[in-house]
Amino acid sequence: METESEPYVRLASLRQLHQVMADMNTARSLADTLQTVADGVVTALGYELACVNLVRADGDLVVAAFAGNPAAEALITGRVGSRESWERRLTMGEHWGDLVFIPHTEGWILDDDDVPQWYTDGPAPRFEDEWHPSDRLFAPMYTPSVPGGSGGSGGELIGVLSVDRPRNGRRPGAWGREALQMYAFQAAIAISNARLRANMQRALVRLEREQQALRASEESFRQAFEYAPSGMAIAEMGGDQHGRILRTNDALCRLLGRPASAMRRYSFSDLVHPEDIGTLLRTSAEGGRAELRLGRRDGTYLWVSLRNSVVADAADGPRFLLTHVEDIEERKRRELQLAHRASHDSLTGLPNSAELRSRLSSRLCRRPAHAALDEAFASHDAAFGHAVPDLSDHGFDYRPEPVESYDGYDHHVHTVAPEEGHDDGTKGLAVLFCDLDGFKSINDRFGHNAGDAVLIEVARRLSRGVRDGDTVARLGGDEFVILADGLGRADAQDLAVRLRNEIIQPIRAEGRAVRVGASFGIGWAHCGMTADEVLKSADERMYVEKRSRPKQHRRAG
Repeated sequence: METESEPYVRLASLRQLHQVMADMNTARSLADTLQTVADGVVTALGYELACVNLVRADGDLVVAAFAGNPAAEALITGRVGSRESWERRLTMGEHWGDLVFIPHTEGWILDDDDVPQWYTDGPAPRFEDEWHPSDRLFAPMYTPSVPGGSGGSGGELIGVLSVDRPRNGRRPGAWGREALQMYAFQAAIAISNARLRANMQRALVRLEREQQALRASEESFRQAFEYAPSGMAIAEMGGDQHGRILRTNDALCRLLGRPASAMRRYSFSDLVHPEDIGTLLRTSAEGGRAELRLGRRDGTYLWVSLRNSVVADAADGPRFLLTHVEDIEERKRRELQLAHRASHDSLTGLPNSAELRSRLSSRLCRRPAHAALDEAFASHDAAFGHAVPDLSDHGFDYRPEPVESYDGYDHHVHTVAPEEGHDDGTKGLAVLFCDLDGFKSINDRFGHNAGDAVLIEVARRLSRGVRDGDTVARLGGDEFVILADGLGRADAQDLAVRLRNEIIQPIRAEGRAVRVGASFGIGWAHCGMTADEVLKSADERMYVEKRSRPKQHRRAG
């Protein structure tokens, strides 16, 4: 259009302008779009030089594309001009619509600012509309303020087109100005769209990378879950189906002897040992670790270490329990063995002295001190007919309470003893103290191996002669103790006779038959006594019984 008069514009020029605008909107990238914009100014609008100054994120403008002069392009492309300097340029000079024209007569004041430029001096114009080398023409590019509008500065500034050296050597007329303004408007749309596409492409690339990372993470989790050497399960958390198993790995299925399809029909509460259900519920609710027993398909139970972690499917998605199940059966077996060794006699396998005292103490409770005072005052009152004295003046804060309030052990059933001298039907905890007669002579004559064989057999006979739930313990040496609850005095005496008859039967030891006798003392446990006091009482009664029988009757041979 550079050789055409303003009233006449060839159709070929319009087609060329249309093609350039089409190319701007079909460029593949933002960089291609910017270069197409600069090239279009030269090829379609008739200027020798064109520069695209693009607004950066910090507000300054960078030379993003240049067309028309390779030397100038190499010199200024990538250089930055401050927003302040550009604001001054766009507010001075002559305004041709949205265009800004700064004639060479005013432009000299811009020579020292920081905006990249290529202007040179030249002779004064010979006629009024002649272009001077130091003239400046800018076309600001704004985002459209009204959809479908024809341009204008109502939107946000995204860049500035700088043009120079019209090929006809004249300042643009009305048509040329309108064409440049329309071109800047279309360039702004093309650049905005290119930026949007670039942002979308970056977002898509980022999303794809995130999805790849998520898929990789899910695959890593799947492999870690499926091929973990110990049991793994995912269970629902919360709601009516809390604890229902959703997924298990092969290790857990093998551990419990159940197929994966069957496991999904259960929750962990269906599999746990009844005694461990409370431990499971606490662990499931809070996460953490617990040791409990899970049922196998064959009906047996297996000790496991169960660790729960709460995981979420997404930021606000459903939560699940990730459960790690480790077989600790062997460790538990060793722990039980150690505990058994600590509480049982190594020779006979019976509970030892410490375990005996523990079991006995668990059946007793100490009377509160004020209960003993009540009994003392009651005896005093009965003997002398006096009322309970007021001790508050002597520094005692004593307030008698009903007798039933002294039982501060809601979980405890008080142990009482049958009255001595007659059987009134009262049942109590009988403590039978058994001492073997003639055992020392067997040790002396036949050796300790024979003595050990006798002790083992006596322990077996005593255990066989009592009820389930009764305790037979070896106190030490040749002394044994039996705890039998719920017996009357006649029952306890019958039990002692039956056990003595069992013991006196011949015992094979070191290839020979030997016999020992047994002396029994029966004590009764009741609250207010210590375990040692109960055992001492039975021991004393045993010695009374031993001394009351002739020596020749203490054992049967």
